[in-house]
Amino acid sequence: MILVDSSVWIDYFRDASTPIVDCLDTLLATEELYVGDLILTEVLQGFTSERDFDRARRELGQLGLVQIGGQTVAIEAARNFRTLRARGVTVRKTIDCMIATRCIIDGYALLYSDRDFDPFVQHLGLRSANP
Repeated sequence: MILVDSSVWIDYFRDASTPIVDCLDTLLATEELYVGDLILTEVLQGFTSERDFDRARRELGQLGLVQIGGQTVAIEAARNFRTLRARGVTVRKTIDCMIATRCIIDGYALLYSDRDFDPFVQHLGLRSANP
């Protein structure tokens, strides 16, 4: 099971040509992909035209939806933040900490292009779906 981060979706909907977007194109045809509720919000809030918003909403609505938050994830995300901080890593965005933690807890691999997830892979066992 693969959760796709907003950093990838944003490039995808901008028609960016990147190895991660190419990977997403392949995965869309071969794997069961998921979008997180907070990721859905991040992606959709960036559209300026109603037409593009509706297109993205329809495409993302075909994926499984993962609830990112909740008490367990909130507490574990705080622990993960503290663990990384003790190792000298600054987690810049709480939402990324929540997304990474949900993936770690539930065993999702994460497809991302945001380097902020790298410490979660290196130190906390987050599974990367990146090529």
